[in-house]
Amino acid sequence: MPKTYIIGHQKPDTDAVVASMALEYLYKNCNCFCHENPHAVICDPLNPETKFLFKKFNVVSPKLITSATITKHDKVILVDHNEVNQRFDGMNEDQIVEIVDHHKVNLNLAQPIFLTFKAWGSSSTIVYFLMKQNGVKPDKKLASLMLAAILSDTVGFKSSTSTDKDKELSKELADIAQINDLNAFALEIFKAKSDISSLSDEQIVKNDYKIFEFGKKTMIDQLETVEQSMVLTKKKASLLEAMQNVKTDLAVDLLFVAITDILQVNTKLLILSDAEKDVAQKAFGGKVIDGVLDIGQKMSRKKEIAPAIEATLK
Repeated sequence: MPKTYIIGHQKPDTDAVVASMALEYLYKNCNCFCHENPHAVICDPLNPETKFLFKKFNVVSPKLITSATITKHDKVILVDHNEVNQRFDGMNEDQIVEIVDHHKVNLNLAQPIFLTFKAWGSSSTIVYFLMKQNGVKPDKKLASLMLAAILSDTVGFKSSTSTDKDKELSKELADIAQINDLNAFALEIFKAKSDISSLSDEQIVKNDYKIFEFGKKTMIDQLETVEQSMVLTKKKASLLEAMQNVKTDLAVDLLFVAITDILQVNTKLLILSDAEKDVAQKAFGGKVIDGVLDIGQKMSRKKEIAPAIEATLK
């Protein structure tokens, strides 16, 4: 039987994984979407934060697939992304039938498809909104994960991407999940997000990255942590070395690693070479000191970091 694969971006964060699972739940419980045999899947392994949450709520991870898994009879729904460079390798874009996302649109498809884009802080917020529209209520475990995804993507509502809709629907999900203290839950998530002990330096550089076509092929990785000073003090040299290896392996023109302190609301960029230094200083002001540029309270790659780099390059 043909399947409809629901899939987030490469190196999926919690929101990409959970929003895909939530869409599968919605499609299976609401006939009006008419997606045949929906299956939430992932194209890369779970990150430490998502693993922590799945273990906490005793949830099984979606199946890890490759493009070879998808037959010519299957369909694909993209979640939490739309740009070509963020899709998994080898996918036939003619099989895309729908996209649910909260990022800037960059599409040129050969045929019309269903699109749901909202300027909200999380794709999970959008999916819960669709659930409400169609009279579908997530179970307790799924509601817990959706709440966690929203808190993670909005950095506990500290990110500039946060909206009143994210806060409103998070409260409803918290009621379903029976989670009373959102601040304590968010801190638990942040600590799990900060745990990079199991990752190599190259895995950290590629833990949560996106590649953008800004005239120059630009990779921006973001590490959200409660231990920014420790990372910069103890791991800066080895991370810069890993960044050079990744830059070569992925054949990108520019590579930035944003180290974001979730509690202090601050981001510092690791600067690899003069090419990145020139762009970063023009984009954000200030001066690079010992391979680091403090860009202040900017926390959102989507809304504050990537657009500033794009504007500089273009």
